[in-house]
Amino acid sequence: MEMYTRTQQQVDVHDSPEARALLQQAFEKTARWPADFHGFEAEIEVNINGTETRGSVLVKGPQAVTVHLPDPEVQKWVETQLAMIAVHRSPRSFDEADGKYILTLDPDDHHPLGRKLLIHGDGMDSCYRILHDRITQINRKMPHVAFTINVEDSLLTPEEKYLTTRYTVYYFSPQQGTLQNVESFSDTHKRVDGADLPAVRRVITYEHGSVTVKLMTLRHHRLL
Repeated sequence: MEMYTRTQQQVDVHDSPEARALLQQAFEKTARWPADFHGFEAEIEVNINGTETRGSVLVKGPQAVTVHLPDPEVQKWVETQLAMIAVHRSPRSFDEADGKYILTLDPDDHHPLGRKLLIHGDGMDSCYRILHDRITQINRKMPHVAFTINVEDSLLTPEEKYLTTRYTVYYFSPQQGTLQNVESFSDTHKRVDGADLPAVRRVITYEHGSVTVKLMTLRHHRLL
């Protein structure tokens, strides 16, 4: 899954207090690293369709990820994965995240993934589905690609926050709506001094005419 940048635009839509309360509750129930988290370092092993490489990682934040691996292409992939994890796990307030946009709800359609919540003015036509204080689906659209993320499994941390362990990303052509690719993610974590750090990530995707399985395993974590 690629990194993306959201913008903030003016829109002529009235904010819904119900939508805001629903999303804020889900936001507050999502697991993140502690407020005093400064990053971590770890050893890493990467296995792509049976080819293994080993190295080290240093993660201080979404824009501060350093990876040392002998293969530049594998290194770039790991950097992207750790940056994505840092984006979702880094501590931030609701107002710094989706709370800065105008939020509305579609009518209750009894969808199995929950209520549809629209985010206005982020430049990506984003919308979520929320069920039982969890964001269960994320939809975004950009000029070159649109995607849907379905969150399939989570665990409850000791703080009773939801930590995603399995999700699937569907990539579409924004013009034709045709499916371009699917990525399936499975994650496990290691708790170090109250921070749930990435331990194992498996990604199954369709690339270059075949299915690719990528596995990254982090060991000997140390907080900074």
